[in-house]
Amino acid sequence: MKNDELQPLSDHLGELRRRIIWCLVFFVIALVISLFYSMPIFRYIVSDLFPKQAINTMGLQDGMRIYMNISFIMAFIVTLPFLMYHAWRFVQPGLNPREQRAALLYIPVSVGLFLLGIAFGYFVIIPYLIDFLKNINQLMGLGTLLAAKETFNFLFGVILPLGIFFELPIIILFLTRIRIITPQLLAKMRRYAYFIMVVIAAVITPPDFLSNILVAIPLIVLYEVGIWLSAGLVRKMEREEADDNAV
Repeated sequence: MKNDELQPLSDHLGELRRRIIWCLVFFVIALVISLFYSMPIFRYIVSDLFPKQAINTMGLQDGMRIYMNISFIMAFIVTLPFLMYHAWRFVQPGLNPREQRAALLYIPVSVGLFLLGIAFGYFVIIPYLIDFLKNINQLMGLGTLLAAKETFNFLFGVILPLGIFFELPIIILFLTRIRIITPQLLAKMRRYAYFIMVVIAAVITPPDFLSNILVAIPLIVLYEVGIWLSAGLVRKMEREEADDNAV
């Protein structure tokens, strides 16, 4: 009896191990492919954001570090749908058919929101921040010498968090689906959530009111969209439970 009870857990752990290995293999393949595209992407970023400025390195390893960082980010983005699909397949047996369809729908939506956050950071926030910081330097009579490592750390430090923060509606839907949160709780915690988002915006942007607002407002809008989606999901779940009880 004891072995029979342990067998399902052993099966689950074995399946989890296989899926992790598949995801790692896929990531490595994506990383190798990304190596061929990292240099064109690097050149595009430099020509697009810094068309008339030279970017210098302070160490021999800076170029390789930036090159690999771009490759890793590209590989992660490509692997993300594959990773989420295997996560869905792992939990699929414990979900009813409705939950399986809903969870499967989360995959493209989640990836889309992540890419939307990255695009928002790159095309909206970053150009404004670059102009703002250049103007501050000019007002102080300072010349701007762009160091490759610091410049790309700055870009990654703004763009990637925004990609993650744009996942907020999906996270709210998932937590609502498993009944950890409710729209009433989200509405009650609204003031605290707003405060946290303003703090996050202040951390990832320069100490400028306008730049903080440019980041904080989309996060607040995403939170409100999450509340609206959570309320709709709760109503849908209540209808599903009523239909099941009627049958």
